[in-house]
Amino acid sequence: MSDPTHPIVLITGGSRGLGRSMALHLAGKGADIILTYQSGRQDAEAVVAEIVSLGRRAVALQLDVGATAGLAGFVERLHEALETHWNSAGIDVLVNNAGIGLHKPLAETSEAEFDLLMAIHLKGVFFLTRSLLGLIRDGGHILNLSTGLTRFTLPGFGAYAAMKGAVEVLTRYLALELGPRGIRVNTIAPGAIETDFGGGLVRDNPAVNAGIASATALGRAGLPDDIGGAVASLLLGDFGWMTGQRIELSGGQNL
Repeated sequence: MSDPTHPIVLITGGSRGLGRSMALHLAGKGADIILTYQSGRQDAEAVVAEIVSLGRRAVALQLDVGATAGLAGFVERLHEALETHWNSAGIDVLVNNAGIGLHKPLAETSEAEFDLLMAIHLKGVFFLTRSLLGLIRDGGHILNLSTGLTRFTLPGFGAYAAMKGAVEVLTRYLALELGPRGIRVNTIAPGAIETDFGGGLVRDNPAVNAGIASATALGRAGLPDDIGGAVASLLLGDFGWMTGQRIELSGGQNL
């Protein structure tokens, strides 16, 4: 990293939920943040303002991760932002966080729904990462987002979990191929978290929340800061010898 005390971290889907928590925790530990948003510009700018209030630099860029035709334009805007705000030609960390949820039995999942999940969670991660390989500095880190649902099963999450299982395999291959550059690639797999993800199912449905709590060793559903704090420690702590790994952050859900 060019400045180990103030690395530049790019987080996709950083305007709310887990992405917002990651951005704030990382900024609290000294990182500068570039976050992307699909349509919630106001939310993204609010996160930027919070990061600036912490004494760090931040910028928000629009990106539809599932629309790979727009990646070239995004990379150009990223170059411009790096030069303008940091006088830099690269980033230190990429966090592939952006995603959507789908809660529907496999037999009822349409081809269009499957394709959308694929475009955002797998194709988008693959091609965005590939597009940014020239910008990620040697010795940097890529962190992908998976889910606890690749280890345990719950009805209605099969299509979503299948995409995340593919991301876990991709993570190991990226770790192997990028190892000569000293770039570490890992995956975190959150359990059920109280956010607006999936329509706020875990956060807003008391019966669902209670069921998750009863099936979790630590006795509750997760909170965004459970993930944001762990990610900041993973990316900015002493984990330089870890790569190609899946780290589950679920509080012991469905053990």
